[in-house]
Amino acid sequence: MSLPSPAARTSKSELYDKLAAELSSLLAGERDLIANAANFAALVFHSLPDLNWAGFYFVKDRELVLGPFQGKPACMRIAFGRGVCGFAAAKRATTIVPNVHEFPGHIACDMESKSEVVIPLMKDGRFIGVLDLDSPMLARFDDADAAGLETLLKILLASTETDVN
Repeated sequence: MSLPSPAARTSKSELYDKLAAELSSLLAGERDLIANAANFAALVFHSLPDLNWAGFYFVKDRELVLGPFQGKPACMRIAFGRGVCGFAAAKRATTIVPNVHEFPGHIACDMESKSEVVIPLMKDGRFIGVLDLDSPMLARFDDADAAGLETLLKILLASTETDVN
């Protein structure tokens, strides 16, 4: 009989608290957005259970352009309002989708993805992009994930120069 993974024995709030400490340490002394986003994506992808994609899209020329990520190759450009990322970008609101196949206009970059959470990145009142996480499980993400990820993004944005536009 196998023991549950450490993540399964830890509450989500404890897991995100641990990730916040790791992320703060990981980003200390580095101000580059791409470098920090790359390490952020790797940390989240390898630390949170049941993910098959974790990464960023940044605003460029009035659309979302693929940034650092972990997982299978992804869509490179997404128009505001299109798919879950484009919807979250247009609304500037965290968006949790329990079943992406029921989301109107979902962009299927990976057919194994079943649920998704997308969180806008705002710095000094400017919208600069989104964090996107996908899972092969239905209803993988909840409000606790959204809150934890929003906290991690605050650490990223406070640690980073965001002049990407």
